[in-house]
Amino acid sequence: SSSSAVPDPDSTIWDIASITKVVATASSAMRLADAGRLVLDAPVARYLPRFQGGKKPDVTVRMLLDHTSGLPPYVPLYRLTRTRARAITRLYREPLQYTPGDTAVYSDLNAMLLGLVVERVARRSLAEVAQAEVFRPLEMRRTMFKPRGKPTRWIAPSGVHRGRPVGGRVNDENAMRLGGVAGHAGVFSTGGDLARFAQTWLRNGATPAGQWVTPDLIRRFLTPGARSGTRLLGWDTRDPLATAEAPSVFGSLVSASAYGHTGWTGTEIWIDPARDLFLVFLTNRSFDPRTDQSIEKLKLVRAAVSDAAARLVTPVCPPELIAMC
Repeated sequence: SSSSAVPDPDSTIWDIASITKVVATASSAMRLADAGRLVLDAPVARYLPRFQGGKKPDVTVRMLLDHTSGLPPYVPLYRLTRTRARAITRLYREPLQYTPGDTAVYSDLNAMLLGLVVERVARRSLAEVAQAEVFRPLEMRRTMFKPRGKPTRWIAPSGVHRGRPVGGRVNDENAMRLGGVAGHAGVFSTGGDLARFAQTWLRNGATPAGQWVTPDLIRRFLTPGARSGTRLLGWDTRDPLATAEAPSVFGSLVSASAYGHTGWTGTEIWIDPARDLFLVFLTNRSFDPRTDQSIEKLKLVRAAVSDAAARLVTPVCPPELIAMC
């Protein structure tokens, strides 16, 4: 409405939804791997012994990152369980739907399990690990799980409760069942903080304070697997089969080296090394009562915004090679 506060790109805090997967979970796992504390090709069961049944012993940490674990895309844990402990038990028991390593199927469950792996390895909550390994080193001072206590004028509403807008409560019900801190959703952040995050990736892990992660490991996270489709480790890339009628949310102008992620609330981030460019797009479509109809239109909006951003800069690699850069 006309009386609503105008969002500020630097200070307004948004529910970034599934961008949590890369900003908190995959990045924390990468830091632990860089320190030699987490082995990407180790079985998940090495860290989570309760993850058993069928071919689950074949599922590796890498498969959680590139979505080739074989787990189903989604399970409504918040409807099936009443507590965090029971939700986690149900998560461990969920049977695989595909052969591990065979094909990429995007799944919230992969990120939930990866969050639990991070917690087990670091012996701290995912919120604490992400703060120590990602948010603090990259000076992302307004990025956090569960931003309670923050003045609500800084937080864009991401839902409605009893007719009133709610800010600071994660929109994702499974994340709420897991206590507001989960590997797949739950992080709140600002445009300024996500810009710092994106720039660190664009600079191969370099920050003003020094190297955050070794460039070699950054490259490993940005290398697709033999069966991972468009998926990298944590990140996604533009679908080569996208069309003008059904465009990629990353638009049609980003290079083949671009990578990014989206969130259910409408958020998007992508990084294009060939253009030396990144995009951070934050919104809160989940606040709209017509949310169910908004996602297809929002895909078109994000594609258009992506192309508009790409047109602003000249690629750093030759135009005739932009598709291969």
